[in-house]
Amino acid sequence: MMRQIEKLYKIACSPSRRIIGLMSGTSLDGLDVALCQVSGSGLATELTVERFTTVPYAERFRDDIRSVFAKKTIDFQHLCLLNAHIGTQHGRMVLDCLDTWKVNANEIDLIASHGQTVYHAPKKQHGLADYPNATLQIGDGDHMAHTTGIITISDFRQKHIAAGGEGAPLAVYGDYLLFSKKDENRILLNMGGIANFTYLPGSQRADEVFTTDTGPGNTLLDAFTSLYFQKPYDENGALAASGKIEPKLLAALKDHSFFDASFPKTTGPEVFNAEYVQVAQVRSGTQGTLPHDLLATLTRFSAETIAESIKRVIEFSEKYTLYASGGGAHNPILMQHICEQLPNFAVDSTEKLGVAGDAKEAVLFAVLANETVTGGGTDFGTREGVPSVSMGKISFPR
Repeated sequence: MMRQIEKLYKIACSPSRRIIGLMSGTSLDGLDVALCQVSGSGLATELTVERFTTVPYAERFRDDIRSVFAKKTIDFQHLCLLNAHIGTQHGRMVLDCLDTWKVNANEIDLIASHGQTVYHAPKKQHGLADYPNATLQIGDGDHMAHTTGIITISDFRQKHIAAGGEGAPLAVYGDYLLFSKKDENRILLNMGGIANFTYLPGSQRADEVFTTDTGPGNTLLDAFTSLYFQKPYDENGALAASGKIEPKLLAALKDHSFFDASFPKTTGPEVFNAEYVQVAQVRSGTQGTLPHDLLATLTRFSAETIAESIKRVIEFSEKYTLYASGGGAHNPILMQHICEQLPNFAVDSTEKLGVAGDAKEAVLFAVLANETVTGGGTDFGTREGVPSVSMGKISFPR
C-alpha cells in the first residue's frame, strides 16, 4: 500500500496528469470516455481533451440496469451483482478505448468514474423527516482499478451529501474552474435526461456561483419516442416538429410541487417518468393526444421549465451568455423554444469554450478527480447546494 500512496503523491506533485473521465447518464445509451490532459488546480486548472468517445451499451446491459433503475422495489441480489459487474465492464471499456487509441494503460494517471445512478432520493423528494438526502451510484471503483491497473476515483456524490448537498448537480464545480470568465455572466445549461444549469457570475466569485436541476431534459422525450416510434430519441426534433402543443396537457405537466420548491433542488426519473405523463393526461382529459402532439408538448414542457428556472435567478438588467451541452443541445426544436423564452440571451454551445457538449460531463469528472488529488481549496461559501468540499473515493489497483 505504501508504494501505491507514494505513486499517488507523485501524480499529485506532477506538473500535469492524464485523467480519463467517465460518465454514464440516465439515458443508458453508453459510457462517455474522455481522455484529458490536466494541469494546475482551482481557477488555474487547464485542460485539453485528447480523445473522446461514447461506448454504446449492449441491449442486455441496458436491460440489466433498467431492472433496478429508479425503482423502489427491486431484486437486491441483482443490484449487488451489478455493482461489481458494472465496475468491471466499465474498466474493460476503458481498456478497449486505450487499445483503439494506441495508449498504454501505464500512461494514464487516474480514472474518474461517475458510476451509474440507479436511485436519487433528495429529502425534498422523499419527505421523510428522519432521513437525509441520498443517492446511489453503482459500478464499484475497486473492481475498475483492479481491471485496468489504474488508480480510480469514484463515488463522488457521497461527500457532497455528507456536507449538506443533494449530491447533484456536481457540474457546478468543474464549470466554475474551467469556464468562468471575468466580466461575463454565463449560464452553463446541460440537458441530459434531467436538465440542470450553473450560473457563473462575471465577478468570478465562487460564493456567488449557483446551480440547480430544472426538471426533465430528454428523459420523457426519449421514453415516448421509444414507446411510439421505436427510436432511442427524437433526432433533430423532427417528430415533435410535426406535432402541435396540447395546452391542457402542458399545464397539467407543469402542475407539480417540484416546480414550486425552493432552489437549489434536484430530481430524477423517480419523479419524471412515463407514469408522470400518463397521470397528467388523465388529469387534463388528454389521453387521446396523438404521438407527434405528445412529443411536441413534452419538448415545450422541458423548454419552459428550463427557461422559467433560469429566469428565477437572473437579474434582467444584466447580460448573459448561455452555453448548451448534453443531448438536448442537438435538438433544434428544444433549443428554439428555449431561445424564444430567453430572447435577450446570447446562445452558443460549450464547444465554443473548448469542450464538446457531448464530452462535457465526462470531462468535468476528470476535473473533480484532479481536485481530489491536487486542489480542493476553493471556497464556495456556506450557501445550500454548493458545499466547499473535494469529492471522490480512491481505489488502488493492488
